[in-house]
Amino acid sequence: MEARLKHLEFIQGVVNRLAANSFRLKGWTVVLVSAGVVLLVREGHPDVAPAIMGPVAVFWGLDGYFLWQERLFRALYDHVRQIDGDGTDFSMDIRPFKTSRERTWLCATFSRTLVAFYGSMIVFAGGLVLFLN
Repeated sequence: MEARLKHLEFIQGVVNRLAANSFRLKGWTVVLVSAGVVLLVREGHPDVAPAIMGPVAVFWGLDGYFLWQERLFRALYDHVRQIDGDGTDFSMDIRPFKTSRERTWLCATFSRTLVAFYGSMIVFAGGLVLFLN
């Protein structure tokens, strides 16, 4: 039982790191969009908006990757949690959990939460350009 608990701690550590990376990406996105809005409004550079949207789209894809990996590790956690007995091999292999149709990078990238966050950033930047022109 002690070995399984240690294995679960290892998996939870990976999940925590992936969630922290996702949080950092969202923070950098807010900083990037805020700086772009300042340049757009104060300096009147409408060409800044497309330059903002590119990195925001890249951050969106990267955040989707982190969310996908987090979901896979949560599936591994659930699997290890349900193992009978004390035997564990401390495997961190998530490949067996990639077979589900719901556990794809694309599904994670276009999850409701990421679409709401990153989509609103792109719509806001685009709307601001239209408003200022």
